[in-house]
Amino acid sequence: MNLQVQNVNPGFGSVAPLKNVAECLSVAQQIIHRPAGVDGLGLFYGRSGYGKSKASTYVQNKLNAVYLEVFDYWTRKTFIESLLEELNVDKPKGTIASMMKMALRLLQDDPNRLIIIDEADKLIDKNMIELVRDIYKGARVPILLVGEERLPEKLAAYERCENRVTAYGMANSSDLSDAQALARIYHRNLKIEDDLLLHVIDKTKGVASRIVTTLAAIAEFAKTRQISAISLSQYEGTYFTGQAPRRGR
Repeated sequence: MNLQVQNVNPGFGSVAPLKNVAECLSVAQQIIHRPAGVDGLGLFYGRSGYGKSKASTYVQNKLNAVYLEVFDYWTRKTFIESLLEELNVDKPKGTIASMMKMALRLLQDDPNRLIIIDEADKLIDKNMIELVRDIYKGARVPILLVGEERLPEKLAAYERCENRVTAYGMANSSDLSDAQALARIYHRNLKIEDDLLLHVIDKTKGVASRIVTTLAAIAEFAKTRQISAISLSQYEGTYFTGQAPRRGR
């Protein structure tokens, strides 16, 4: 599936066919446009740094989805309050049960509106994932759970939730086309040759966040030398590998 994902970085207004963004959007569309009788939970998961949150934020904006990012300190009440706030309820109050009923009524008014829950692993770790099943059962809205690599494995312990999952998408490491797209977005006035981009991918293990940081270092290196194109043989700067620097002997 080839999707041209536009305006990933609105400041540059560029077109970025990033594969993980397209994969996340594909899962979202599958559960939104599912056939009658098919459940509407989707999973988008992968290693840290692969751009899952940025991809899901793009999908939120593209599809006008409800977006929740779960934090460690959240309780059941915090979760429901945050959901209601995303549904434009000002300062929600009441018991968990009463607020849940209010959320379900609001969601039922727009049953095709997607809910994205980022860091969904934390709901499982806190034994709160059944809240998601309650929302799905009560409103029948599509819900996309976004999380780390072990998200499907963790969800398997909750069979009643796992059985509702009908679409899966896995975020993968960036390849050359992704690195080229990122270079075009963030450094459109600098030509970064493919041999250097391939070396960046190797050094960063394809982690998108590290690639973006390394590209910034390359751009600064090129700027100080007043050059508009740079190859592997020319670059003598830093690669962000995720490893802390160590003192030499």
